[in-house]
Amino acid sequence: MKYLIVILIFCAQIGKSQTFSYPALNKQGKDIAALVPLRWKAIDTALGDLNNDKIEDLAIIYEYNLPISENRAYGDNETDLIKEFQRPRVLAIYFKNLQSGKYTLATQNNNFILRANEGGSLGDPLKNISIAANKLLLQFEGGANWRWKLNYEFKYQNKDWNLVNANNIYYNAMSGEMTNRQYNFLARRMRLISGNLADQEGNNLIDEETLIFTSFKTFATFKKPWTWEISKDNFL
Repeated sequence: MKYLIVILIFCAQIGKSQTFSYPALNKQGKDIAALVPLRWKAIDTALGDLNNDKIEDLAIIYEYNLPISENRAYGDNETDLIKEFQRPRVLAIYFKNLQSGKYTLATQNNNFILRANEGGSLGDPLKNISIAANKLLLQFEGGANWRWKLNYEFKYQNKDWNLVNANNIYYNAMSGEMTNRQYNFLARRMRLISGNLADQEGNNLIDEETLIFTSFKTFATFKKPWTWEISKDNFL
């Protein structure tokens, strides 16, 4: 038993001291097994048409097999950085070529996907990745007594991944008190529902306002959840 403890401590120290770099993903592959990089695993996948060519494309979330020290953005996306010891995650999106039958890497993002310990007392915040209506849907959930749900929809437009819809629900698990912000960036509108989870279509207050922004957020400009201050003290 004593030797096992020593080995575990030794392995943990190696994990902390190793120089880490995100993988250069394979540009092409016939299936998921051919795409997964060494020392990484696919923890979630989704199939569906993303570039409107009627062919099923592929999205994968990879997770590294060891925890490492990462600087993760919070607050304003640039200055509020917190160092955390956790397993990195990577989002990869592939377009499928019907003739070759291979998946070709369309984008790789090393930051946007929340890590397993970024969900508070509820545990892993990653709930689902899916593809519907030519859009990539990412769903996260976390918190404690006060909980949050974050849903993001990215669409491939003009050779980039634009955030076209989002949903931020913040609620109390005991009382049901909640605010539900629904964003439609194509229409530049935000719908705010406030009241109680049990009465979403009843006596809740509903308000709408115009969204003012210069350009769509993309994977390149939206670092990760909770880093876009859309309005004062209102983060998405």
